[in-house]
Order: sequence, then C-alpha cells, then structure tokens
Amino acid sequence: MSKKLDKVDVVVVGTGFAGGIPSAELAKAGYKVVGLERGKEQNHSDFIGSKDELRYASRKGMMQDNSIETLTSRSEIGEEAFPIRTQDEVMVGTDVGGNSVHWSGVSKRFFGIDFEIRSKIIERYGEDKIPEDMFLQDWGITYDEMEKYYDKFEKTVGTSGEPDPLGEVRSSSYPTAPTVETPGIRLFKESAETLGYHPYQLPSGNITEHYENPDGQTINACMYCSFCEFYGCDFGAKSDPVATVIPTALETDNYELRTNAHARRIIYDGKKAKGVLYVDLKTGIEYEQPAEVVVLAGYVFTNNRLLMLSEIGEQYDPETKTGVIGKNSNGTNTAGGVRGFFDEQKFNLAMGAGALGAGFSDLTSEYIDNTDLDFIGGGDVEFRQKGSGPIATNYVPKGTPSWGEEFKEQSLFYANRNLSISFSHPSYGWSFNYMDLDPNYTDAFHDPLLRVTHQITEQDKNVAKYGIEKCAEIMEEMGADIIDKDEVPEKFNHNYGPATAGGVVMGDDPETSAINNFSQMWDAENLFVIGASALPHRPPQATVTVGAMAYRAAEGIEKYLKDDGGLLVQAKNNKEVAHVNDK
Repeated sequence: MSKKLDKVDVVVVGTGFAGGIPSAELAKAGYKVVGLERGKEQNHSDFIGSKDELRYASRKGMMQDNSIETLTSRSEIGEEAFPIRTQDEVMVGTDVGGNSVHWSGVSKRFFGIDFEIRSKIIERYGEDKIPEDMFLQDWGITYDEMEKYYDKFEKTVGTSGEPDPLGEVRSSSYPTAPTVETPGIRLFKESAETLGYHPYQLPSGNITEHYENPDGQTINACMYCSFCEFYGCDFGAKSDPVATVIPTALETDNYELRTNAHARRIIYDGKKAKGVLYVDLKTGIEYEQPAEVVVLAGYVFTNNRLLMLSEIGEQYDPETKTGVIGKNSNGTNTAGGVRGFFDEQKFNLAMGAGALGAGFSDLTSEYIDNTDLDFIGGGDVEFRQKGSGPIATNYVPKGTPSWGEEFKEQSLFYANRNLSISFSHPSYGWSFNYMDLDPNYTDAFHDPLLRVTHQITEQDKNVAKYGIEKCAEIMEEMGADIIDKDEVPEKFNHNYGPATAGGVVMGDDPETSAINNFSQMWDAENLFVIGASALPHRPPQATVTVGAMAYRAAEGIEKYLKDDGGLLVQAKNNKEVAHVNDK
C-alpha cells in the first residue's frame, strides 16, 4: 500500500534541463514544486579531482547501470528482443542533472527546416521524394516562434560562441566569447574555406569566461582540461543543470528535490494525471505524490515507458500504422567521419573540451540540394578537439596490428599527429521503427522493460556515405598523409549511443502526435512531457532545442495553472480531446 502525500502544484519527474528548467521557472513564479530524481544528489564539489578516465570514459561511471535497468532491442518485427547490458550500447544519464551534466557542450540551434521538414521537402522536391515508410512530419511550431526560448536558454545556462554565417536570425549575440582557436581548428577552417564552405567556431556550453546568468548563478571559465564529455566539470565551467537551474529552484524554497525516487506510474483517471507513484530506493517505501500538474521529463526511454505502463495515450501499432505513443523512434543513425594521420605535423591534443571546435552548415538540410541525391536532408560537419586521454584515444592507422612492437611504435608516433572530422545527419521516423513494452523481460519491480525495434535504412546509409566522402575531401586539403574513413554498417548493431529521440512526438494533429507545441499531452491536459522524446525526427545536437522546449513548456504550464486548465493549442483535426482553453 502506497503512502499518499500532500498535494502540490507541480510534480516533475527528472532533473536534467528538461525537468530542471520548468522546476526553476515555476518555483520562481511561486508554485510548490516537487522534483523526483531516481539517482543520487550531486553537485560540482563531487567532481573535484575526479579526472578518472577508467571510471568515467571507459566504464561510464555517470551512466545508468544497465545490469539493473535497461531496454530490450531487436531489428525486425517478429524477432525476440534481448536486454542490452553494456553501457557502450546504451548511454542513459542518472543522478541529479541527468545527461545534461556530462554532455559534450555543443550548443547548436536547429534550422527552420527542421521544424517544418515535411512541408519544406514537399515544397522543394514534391511529395514523391519522401519514401513510403518514412514518417516525415512538421512539429506544429516554427523557428521564429522558438527563437525567444533559444535566446533565454543560452543566456540562462551560459553559451560561448560566434554566429553561424549561414545560421538563422538571432535576437541577440551569445552571452560569452567563442572558445579559443587552436592550430588544428585553424587548419580545418582554412581548408574548409578553400573548398568553398563557411566554417565558424562551434557554440559551446564550455564557458570561456566567468559568467553570471540572469538568475544570479555563476559559471566559471573553461580550463580546456580535456575531461569533459562523460565527466562532470570539476571547475564548474560547463553549462549544466547543477550549476544553473537546479540551484535556482532550490533558492526559492518552493522546490523540494527528492533523490533515489524511482517513478513507476503516472496516476491517471482516464482524463487527467492525478500525480506520480514512486518508490524510495533506499527505504523501499512506495509513495503517491498528488499534483495539479504532472511534468514527465525523463530520458526518452523513461518518458515512453512511463506513459505505456500508465496506459496514457494510444500505443503505436506498426501493422495498422495508428496510435502515437512509441511512434517515430529515432536518433540512432549511421554518423561517421574520417581520421587523418600526419607524418610531419604535431598538435597539442592533451588540451581540449567537449565543444572546442569548428564546423559549417553548408551541407545541412537547410542548404543541401537533394534533387539528384539518393537521400533526404544533409548533416553537420565538425572538427572537434575534445582532448586526448591515455586509454581511449590511442589511435593508429588502419591495418596496424592491435598489439605488439608495431602497435607500440605507431601509437607513440601518432599520439599527437592525428585529427578527426565528423559528419552527423538527422535521423527520421519510419513506420517499422518504434517502441513498446517487452512481453518477456521485466525490471526489479516486475514492470515490463521498454522494447525498441530499429533497423538502418538505405536513407541512413546513403547520407552517411555522402558525408564521409566530404569529410575525406577536407582532410585531404588539410594535408593528412593517411586518411582512414569510417565504415557504414549494413545492419543495426544495437548501439543506441547517447542520442535517441521520439516516441512522444510533438505536432499539431492528435492523430499523428502525442503532445502539442507546449509539450502538453492531447489526451491529458495537465500532463506535460518534455525532452528529446518530443522530436518527430532528430537533427544532430538536440540539447539546446530540448532546453528551449522546456522554457516554452514552463510558460504553458504557468498559463494552464493561471487560466484554470484547458488545452493551450487548438488541435488540427476533430478528434475528441480535452477541452481547449479559449481564455
């Protein structure tokens, strides 16, 4: 029997940017907010002196323990799925701040076409360009509508950068100066310019100077120490929730953070969410936290699974292609690139940061011409100097033995003589890629695990091969003596990486989307689902967009509470949904 607690205004599942932002905004506005985090409490003092490559980069010490909780995976409908137990295949953050604490920091906005992808592709090439089984859909919102939320996110969490010469219109400049330009970055930029591209310094959540945000929280200057991606920042120099929105929420006295709180269900009466059922993982006691508004802001898999376990929304059926929950599972793509080895040039690769680098947008979906290409959209080309560690960055040319005297000689010679360029492309939704509950495997509470069905398509392979060839052209211009190209896999290898999306997608039609553009569920007006689960397709580098969506959702929740409920957006079709707020 669960213990029922006193009702609050808002209960939020998750403490990453998706959950931390609405928690801070609503607590500042005077609402009583409870945040539920399944992991432990942490702040930057916990990361001091923790430059432990084995613990964090190799063993993924800040990720979910997949031997306890995981998903099951299969490639084809009809196959039996199996649990994934290693963290190299599934990287899901845990503890306060979630994935946003150990992210790399690349802080790109999406382009306008990303929000209106179906309309723009049809406008440019005709509907026949879209493959039959590709679920390409608009998001029900435009870049112009999102711009003010992007701006607020960048100023609140701190972002360093310079405007992309091909980027969308900005209402203001980045709050801090761009990262330093290393010799390797300069070489990339000069080579890209020679080939006619428009390189610029990547926008970065690795802050370049001491910065105080509008809420009075401070972020320190990045030391380029190389321990960034997969690590918490012991300098307090990364844009993350534990430096910004979580302390802002706590300072209001309206926010209560409960850690080791594992959410099992959204309590739902068929029309509205009534609260969250969760277990204190230290005591084993089960609680029921009632709330006026429920915010589901976990990782993609968590958001999908909790809705399915709670039987909220219509489960997607791949046979009939109806239903919306679990639809458009995406984000697992075939991104790749090249690594160049230089016989005569050496670089200081011990210095770096997750977002230290440069890129260009000439080949993105916004600018590429797909007329004569065998794929839709394009991708981001990036050169990044993340910094080399002694264990994970021992690169040698292809064909070198993996052990012995030759391996040692090549390792020593090329330790500071190799650079890489990457190409990342959008991942689109397909009728056969989806999520549902596994019929065979359960977690420690006997709740079904989430099952993901995913296969790589010809679209994925063709765009990846195109991008890798473009990266090779640049690397050749940079003067590399050896250029090793990544190979594009023929079949899905069940590696989900850190960047999945979809399943609770945003749109303007309840027939094809689960939430409206305020992240409000069509089927439960007081339930807001925030995170990358909202992305109908996933362009590269989604963190900033998730943060911007969280600010828009917070604005919508406050309006919902003030105006006594109702849907905040008119549905496109006539499906019966919760009543529309016309105030």
